[in-house]
Amino acid sequence: MAERHNVCRLDELVEGRGKEFVVAGRVVAVFLCDGQVSATDGICPHAGGPLAQGLVRQQVVTCPWHGWQYSVCTGQHRLNPRISVETFAVTVDGGLVYIEVF
Repeated sequence: MAERHNVCRLDELVEGRGKEFVVAGRVVAVFLCDGQVSATDGICPHAGGPLAQGLVRQQVVTCPWHGWQYSVCTGQHRLNPRISVETFAVTVDGGLVYIEVF
């Protein structure tokens, strides 16, 4: 069963930039894009790059190490449909951001 974890206040997130958190022992990247908060695994499966530090444009994050790109909403790799990063349910309640992690 998923556990809900408070990671930050909504006003701590910056539009178009990621922020990294450790949630239940996992690195999670949280993004605010077009007013929507989303969360993915924070580690790029290619070589372990920190996705939260990547450039975010049009709801796509580019890994800063080697340029692999993923949708911040679906986790899907932009070129290869067989590659993705895990995504996590996000809720915003009372100005607080919660991530659900199994």
